[in-house]
Amino acid sequence: MRIQSLTARVLLVSSIWAVTALVATALVISTLYRQGSERGFQDLLRAQLYNVINSVSVNEQRVLSGSPQLGDLRFSQPQTGWYWIVEPIGEFDTPALMSTSLGSGKLPIVSVEEVPFDLRYERFYTTQDSFGNSVEVAETEVVLDIDGRTARFRVAGNRDVLEGDIEDFNRNLYLALGIFGLGGLGMNALAILFGLRPLDQARRSIEKIRAGESERLDGEFPREILPLATEVNALIETNRRIIERARMQVGNLAHSLKTPIAVLLNEARVLEPPHGEVVRAQAEAMQTQVQSYLNRARIAAQRDSVLARTEAEPVLERLVRVMRRLNADKEFHIDVSQPGLTVAMEQQDLEETIGNLLENAARHARHAVWLTAFFEPDDGTGRRLKIVIDVEDDGRGLTPEEIGVALKRGKRLDESKPGAGLGLSIVTEIVREYKGGFALSRGRFGGLKAQLVLPAAA
Repeated sequence: MRIQSLTARVLLVSSIWAVTALVATALVISTLYRQGSERGFQDLLRAQLYNVINSVSVNEQRVLSGSPQLGDLRFSQPQTGWYWIVEPIGEFDTPALMSTSLGSGKLPIVSVEEVPFDLRYERFYTTQDSFGNSVEVAETEVVLDIDGRTARFRVAGNRDVLEGDIEDFNRNLYLALGIFGLGGLGMNALAILFGLRPLDQARRSIEKIRAGESERLDGEFPREILPLATEVNALIETNRRIIERARMQVGNLAHSLKTPIAVLLNEARVLEPPHGEVVRAQAEAMQTQVQSYLNRARIAAQRDSVLARTEAEPVLERLVRVMRRLNADKEFHIDVSQPGLTVAMEQQDLEETIGNLLENAARHARHAVWLTAFFEPDDGTGRRLKIVIDVEDDGRGLTPEEIGVALKRGKRLDESKPGAGLGLSIVTEIVREYKGGFALSRGRFGGLKAQLVLPAAA
């Protein structure tokens, strides 16, 4: 799943890196400490081994003699895992010497093939004594006299002592790094949140622009974000100037064409039929087409503007009041109960769209017209993206075939009613330019139901 929040991304990446670095640091320190402890343990055994070597000799009876004093009580306490042993090798037939800690126990010897002697003629290996202790053994062989009598010297130390010391160190290390890591993650999160606060401020400022509460990015921004804020404000200003210029050009064009078309219509009235009727029909068509394309150009210039927004409730209520005055014999019902119905379109386009639908409904209704506006169910994210406006009447309604004809420009199903047959097609064009939807169907009251689906303002 992609993370949309920049803050969450930075926090996640930095936290992963911090945790990975702490774990790697802990492993490296633990490994280095273990290696150093094992070297120190072997150095201790080597020192004790040479103490034993210096304390043992061959006496006049050609028997091993000596009483090493290693200064460690563990060599005199039974079954401690700390032992020293001196054994004769070859034809040197004499009893072996050993520490009292070994007693009647045995200390197995690892073969030279498995663990050979090094250049100093020493070797270290791990084995298990007869008491179940895991011991580290330092071993060498020494010639004791000029006759070549040789003995094997071994000093063993309990590895549990070494492992216990390493475990204590690791426990303290992990605890210290864990506390440091949690504190570091907290400070890292605070630093990131503080550092990215200007971006959050910019986001809130943009939301105010989208909501129509502001026209520019306001606030003090750091120098890294200031150019972006300046460019956004310049873009908004440029967009506003483009919209104003388009509106002015549309007005100028409409004004320049208004007089020639009016002259053609006036001249058509004095011409003899059927030529006068042809000229009048074509002039009216020109007038309608010009107005339609001017509207489309104006809408296209402003539909993506953050400034195109209209509160639906006051506009709809004003249109219904007007229709009640113009159609005193009809009832008009309005339901705009949900708050915050703001459409992302210009007010005059909303008025023209709903006005055409109300006028059409009033023309064909028997007794009443119903106008309803509400939010379309959200897309599961909690955002309300669309606003639905329904206009219904209690007339005879239309069949699916008649609906297709009614949506065509200039087509009228009832020639007895006044009008040019352009209302629904104009509604369709305006709604399409705003990327909305428009549909006709059978209503709840038996008449025609016109449904608009319009984009909601952010």
